[in-house]
This record gives sequence, structure tokens and C-alpha cells, in this order.
Amino acid sequence: MSQTVTAAMVVIGDEILSGRTKDRNVGFVADYLTNLGIDLKEVRIVSDDQQDIVDAVNALRHRYTYVFTSGGIGPTHDDITAESVSAAFNLPCIHHPEAMALLEARYAEMDTEFTESRKRMARTTKGAELIENPVSVAPGFRIENVHVMAGVPKIMQAMMDSIAPTLKGGVKMISRTVDCPHGEGRIGEPLSTIQDANPHTMIGSYPRYVDGKYSTQIVVRGRDKDLVDAAHATVEAMVAEISS
Repeated sequence: MSQTVTAAMVVIGDEILSGRTKDRNVGFVADYLTNLGIDLKEVRIVSDDQQDIVDAVNALRHRYTYVFTSGGIGPTHDDITAESVSAAFNLPCIHHPEAMALLEARYAEMDTEFTESRKRMARTTKGAELIENPVSVAPGFRIENVHVMAGVPKIMQAMMDSIAPTLKGGVKMISRTVDCPHGEGRIGEPLSTIQDANPHTMIGSYPRYVDGKYSTQIVVRGRDKDLVDAAHATVEAMVAEISS
């Protein structure tokens, strides 16, 4: 079986932690990476504080195949992701020449002044590669395995499309679902036994309460189709036996 490819995400912004802005990027990235065969293993939400960002990036980039950040690469004083990621790598934060050229041309086309604040959107870690932004031009960037992207969902999603061809995917996760008419209390012990007998699959149970009745959705996940199918069949047989 191919080596598992893993990822983590750092969501940056006081506005997320205060509740003023509701995150819409984590779910998108989770779905996107799953479709590429990449396991999103951890998500951290941190404030607009350089040391918090440095600590999160350094903790995650050594542990996972990829790290994706969202937020904090705009033109205002509290957009500090570029310099924070640079500090995490102990590298200078610079105005990337290619990013400067892209933004200068964009603002000239709009007949708008290319101010010092707007130039902040060209900042990257020295040696970084740009991530294309087809929505508003201002790019993200990649340094080693860390991808620094916008917080605005539409822009962040477009950047994911830009970097997708560069990502090494793994074996995609396969899932099978069994709808069980009983609550978790009825199936807990036999389901645990099935999980122990099928260590190369992950079996999750998700309780539901509809019209005054408890039921459970059981999901079998794994990367080997034969093993998933075998565990799925065993779960189905268990549910049928309890229901008879």
C-alpha cells in the first residue's frame, strides 16, 4: 500500500476566534484533500500573533507532508502571516519581485495607486514560489511544504485549484455506510469486536435521533477495497442479526 500523505491546516485570524467571521475554509480543504487522497490530520486556529503563528507552523510542518495556512496576507497592519512564516523558517520576509510586478500591473490597469499598503500583498518568505490567484491577482506563496493562502473563501478555493497539480496524492480513502435502526448502546460491544478484528479499517458510528427514535449510521473507511468490503459485510451481518 502506498505511503499515506498527510496534511495540517493553520487558520489565522482574531476575527475567526472572536466569532465575527465564520470559517468556511476548513471543510472545503478537508473535502478537497480527501478527493486527492491526502489525509487532513490536524487543524489549528490561531490569533494574529506572530509567535502563535510561528509555533503552529513549526509544529506542523515537521509532522505532516503538507501544511496549508489561510488568512493574514492582505494589505492591513494586522496581516502578519508572511512575516510570521518567514520567522518560522528563520528567513527574511521580502517583497517578491514577481508579485510586485503582478500587482503593479493590476493597479495600473485599474488606474489605482499602488500604495505601500497594497505592496504588503507582495510580501513572501525569501525563496518562496508564488501561488497563483486568478480572482484578485494578489498571490499566495509556498516555502518548502508550507502553502500560504488567503482567508477569503473564494480566493482560497481558487488558490487550492492552482496548487492541486503540485500535490502528491495518496491512495484515496474508500467508505461504506450501513444504516442501523438501533442506538449505539445496542451495537457498541459487537461493533468494538468487529473493529478489533479489522485493524486496517476505521469504523465510526454516528448516532441520530429522528421522530423520537434513535438510530445509528455506521461508516467503514479504509484504503484497501477488499478489507473495507469484508468489514462492511461483517457490520451488515451484525446489524441483521441484532435486528432479527
